Amino acid sequence: MSNSHEAKFPREPKFPTHNAPRVWFITCANSPVGISLCRHLLAHGDYITAGVLPVEFEKHEDRSADFKEFLEEVGTSQDKENWRARLRVVALDVRIMGQCQSAVAEAVQSFGRVDILFCCHSEVVVGTVEELSQNARTLTLVQDQFETNFFGPVNIIKATLPIFRSKKNGHIVMLTAITGHLGTPGLSMYCASQWAIEGYCDSLAYEIAPFNIKVSIVQPNMEVNVLTHKITSAPPMSAYAEDTNPAPLSRNILSGLLDRLEGSAEPTTGDQLHSNEVTSLYPPLSKAMKERLVAETVHAVAAIGGHDNPPARHIVGFEGVGTVKEKLKTVSEELEDFVECSSAVDIEKSEETPAAQIQHITIPG
Repeated sequence: MSNSHEAKFPREPKFPTHNAPRVWFITCANSPVGISLCRHLLAHGDYITAGVLPVEFEKHEDRSADFKEFLEEVGTSQDKENWRARLRVVALDVRIMGQCQSAVAEAVQSFGRVDILFCCHSEVVVGTVEELSQNARTLTLVQDQFETNFFGPVNIIKATLPIFRSKKNGHIVMLTAITGHLGTPGLSMYCASQWAIEGYCDSLAYEIAPFNIKVSIVQPNMEVNVLTHKITSAPPMSAYAEDTNPAPLSRNILSGLLDRLEGSAEPTTGDQLHSNEVTSLYPPLSKAMKERLVAETVHAVAAIGGHDNPPARHIVGFEGVGTVKEKLKTVSEELEDFVECSSAVDIEKSEETPAAQIQHITIPG
């Protein structure tokens, strides 16, 4: 009887089922990825502590509008009454260690534990190496890039590890991008921060494995992070203008993309990236566009989070996988050249004076 019932009404869950609801800590819940993930996880029966950067929430109406709409939906819908009991919103600036510790403590007090830490806050600094070295103001952008994309995740991870270690269970999910594999002209510091946090996580995974704490790096296409967070641009230098430098700089690519965005309220948004002053903006994506952009990433994170045997690294989408494969193919060829060059010089013990263990270099041929 049950079989025929299931055949008539097949279950099609969005995410794999779990023995018990998961307890998530999301570091940037007011981002498009964070909002979409919160909605899906609550529908799935999970519990969430949602970190929100106070400055963005209070002072940037366009940035916080979607999250405020989501909170209103949670608070007023009769059909989702139990959502309110499973969602806790906390102020969180990951660059401040004290706020990280306070937010984690509030999460544990609210739900008794944290199962999954999802680090998803990111900012993008646009500019070549020289453009970011022009003056004291542009040099601070380099520090800000690492404070947000590297030290911020490190802070929240350090604040959460004692909780995971005490219960011998936990999962850290780090959202980066395929820029963790690929260098990109005009995004040197952004790529550097991505490589840094991935190296940190790869090493951390070995250290905490004995405590049954897992680490997963999720790498969507670059656009997922770049177009859903703040973009800050350094003043361009004439030496790197398109007519004198043919390199496909990210500033020019992003500028053209922002000007063509469907639903963009300001058709000249991309021009702001060419300003002679340091300029920051949030890409003016429509709500529907944001949902489409992050959908595949949200599904991957929700499926991976809390899994008994999660992947150490997950590249989202066929396009991203293909790009990384090409990069790895190039690296493999470089390694072959390295082996060939290394074999050109052999270091051997001298047969004439074996007792003294004197070594000399023999060059073949």
